[in-house]
Amino acid sequence: MDIQTILVIILFAGALFYVGRMVYKSISPKKGGCGSNCKCGVDFSNIGPEKK
Repeated sequence: MDIQTILVIILFAGALFYVGRMVYKSISPKKGGCGSNCKCGVDFSNIGPEKK
């Protein structure tokens, strides 16, 4: 193989790695922070329907 083919293969592998990493980060669960169904430390236990 000549040097140009080797460089193209290396660049292609790097691009695949970069795109794969971006996809993985977007679908992996996030650590910390507030996700879905999260109360974020707020206590809602005393909230209920109003009594008349």
